[in-house]
Amino acid sequence: MKTDKPQTIQDDVIVTLNYTVKVDGEVVDTSNGHEPIEFIQGLGHIIDGLESNLYGMAAGESKQFTVKPEQGYGEQDPDAMAEIPRAEFPADIPLEPGVELVLKDEDGDEMEAHIVEVGEENVIVDFNHPLAGKTMDFSVEVVALRWATAEELDHRHVH
Repeated sequence: MKTDKPQTIQDDVIVTLNYTVKVDGEVVDTSNGHEPIEFIQGLGHIIDGLESNLYGMAAGESKQFTVKPEQGYGEQDPDAMAEIPRAEFPADIPLEPGVELVLKDEDGDEMEAHIVEVGEENVIVDFNHPLAGKTMDFSVEVVALRWATAEELDHRHVH
């Protein structure tokens, strides 16, 4: 294990990061008021556009940058929409646009979705990430850096 502290963000460094993400000037996600996020750089734990902009930054450094959809959550996929009969939804789920859902497919795998439209007989559900197709403006501040341990690298997450 490396005993020196990393000076800048590079692969296998655990990054502690404060961030704010805006779309069209409106905050859509932030660590303000919460704990900063921690992740191992270079393992794809965060979107490509964020990860690539962090390389070379030092603890205490701040930066602002824009991430286009192709480096974020991708473009909207029109095939990721589904029309589901209202009768298939449990009575305790509010059927209204914007409601986020976790649905299971035939194999029992969970998929996140959100309701787009509610008709008399069917509900249109979107399986795209809510930020798909969006250009995101990031403000980040690197709080701390340290080398990932061999165990963290082996398990592919921060301990």
